[in-house]
Amino acid sequence: MTTVLITAFEPYDRWPENASWLALVELTRDLPPEPRVITRRYPVDFEAARARLLEDVAANYDYVLHLGQSPKISRVHLEAIGVNVAGNTEQAPDRFQPLVVGGPPAYQSALPLAEWSAKIRELGIPCQVSYHAGTYLCNALLYLTHHIVREQGLKTKAAFIHVPLASSQVLGEHKDWPHLPSSQCAEAVRLILREVGQTFLSAK
Repeated sequence: MTTVLITAFEPYDRWPENASWLALVELTRDLPPEPRVITRRYPVDFEAARARLLEDVAANYDYVLHLGQSPKISRVHLEAIGVNVAGNTEQAPDRFQPLVVGGPPAYQSALPLAEWSAKIRELGIPCQVSYHAGTYLCNALLYLTHHIVREQGLKTKAAFIHVPLASSQVLGEHKDWPHLPSSQCAEAVRLILREVGQTFLSAK
């Protein structure tokens, strides 16, 4: 059976909940029969998340899908490229360091993100392929997953999915934040799971 690791993040900064985790919890209420899904909640801490990632990816799953929250977006973003840059909002860009010294400048997901994005939009869920996952933890997970896979000769294919704030997160906010219901974000991921499950069955 195809195996898929799905990760999401714990709360951070001013947000008492994380939209990625809310979407993952909603997703697990109704998982498709294929593939087998394993879930993880990662800390919003670079070194701790990196250590967890190294251990998890070494299990050689067929697919790894990372979920992350992005308060600035209004639709699901399927991130295509992870870059070899480690930085955060407290640093000036000229102080950023590489994630892997001597590593490739970037990795691009080999998954059919454009095809998935179109199918998700057919469900009435706003979605697009994105080519910039930032320079902090979300980008780091995407880049490092691909690097670990390459260095260890694993079969895993990976992608990062940014989700907007959940509608439940903005109910008490005075600012007009972009948002989507967790159920819609979960349905977008559920479609991807069905796609990878069908790919496995058709390859048998």
